[in-house]
Amino acid sequence: MQTVRIAGVGLTHFGVHPERTGRDLFAEAALEAITDASVPRDDVEWVHYGNFMAELAEHQGHQGPLMAESVGLADRPATRHENACTSSGAAFREAVETIRAGSADVVLVGGAERMNNLGTAGATEALAIAADELFEVRAGVTFPGAYALMARAYFAEHGGDRADLAHVAVKNHANATVNEYAQFQREISVEEALDAPMIADPIGMYDACPITDGASAVVLTSESYAREHDVDAPVVVAGSGQGGDALALQDRASLASTPATERAAETAYDDANITVDDVDLTEVHDCFTIAEVLAIEALGFYDEGEGIGAAREEETTRDGPRPVNLSGGLKAKGHPVGATGTGQLVEATRLLRGDHPNSDAVPDATTALTHNAGGTVASAVVHILEVER
Repeated sequence: MQTVRIAGVGLTHFGVHPERTGRDLFAEAALEAITDASVPRDDVEWVHYGNFMAELAEHQGHQGPLMAESVGLADRPATRHENACTSSGAAFREAVETIRAGSADVVLVGGAERMNNLGTAGATEALAIAADELFEVRAGVTFPGAYALMARAYFAEHGGDRADLAHVAVKNHANATVNEYAQFQREISVEEALDAPMIADPIGMYDACPITDGASAVVLTSESYAREHDVDAPVVVAGSGQGGDALALQDRASLASTPATERAAETAYDDANITVDDVDLTEVHDCFTIAEVLAIEALGFYDEGEGIGAAREEETTRDGPRPVNLSGGLKAKGHPVGATGTGQLVEATRLLRGDHPNSDAVPDATTALTHNAGGTVASAVVHILEVER
């Protein structure tokens, strides 16, 4: 089985770009990744692309070949992956398997999303289709409401309050201040978070990620290609895992845990032959502040009911023993749905390579974990990256 290396990464600014098309955004990120990799574009053999709502936002399906064409690779096999918010995380997993299986030596993988052209109401409606249309969407459930139900269930079962969630938001905003790709590059206080307008109790405005446009891309190569072509690619994809759960909340055994993440993490840890204690930094899917709490518990960093105080106790802050979301996370960096999974992998790669503005917080880090979740975590993808020092 071929070892997979990350040769190059690219990002657009995550933010509000309603005038830009999805193909324009992806081309920027992909060409940046190819340049960063110092790999000839003609050597790319396959394109895997993640996107969630292009049919609604751009009236555009069949995006795999379209995105390959935007980068000058129109004759390459290209596949679009749709798995809600895990679209590019799942695309990355497929790209890794493509190389591991020996089907290609160089693969371009990434994602993009255009959302702000729909407006707040339109984007909210489009996002809602990642829930169960028959039993949730028709009843008026949107994701702020769904995660509010999960937060209430967590508080009832384990304790905690809105102030605990506010500390998660404060932490991630602080991390984003130096990230030039982040949508929100300013700090907030706990008081600001608690005083912000309520969206769905206990979820306030600062507990929710923004509506975001953007793209991300990664160039993957096989070990043999990197060696033969003298490619500088110190970051290895050591582990990959994916898990699932019932789509609708009412079909879950508990609203206060996320088994899909647990299953994905277990597979990834086994694949990488590591334990949770080997992880030096983590990028998790914090579409809402409660989602970060659920993630760090499901990933095994904390027992159930113990993750709620992690940010307040400064355990997951920049200078804490378990730094989480040094990029700013979805909360502050932004959440262009189809781009988020590979966006996390771009950030983790830069953090491990030492060329991220927050790399100085983890100068000796050798192992990173990324966690990408879909909907109310009906799907989850976890990847383990390791860097050669």
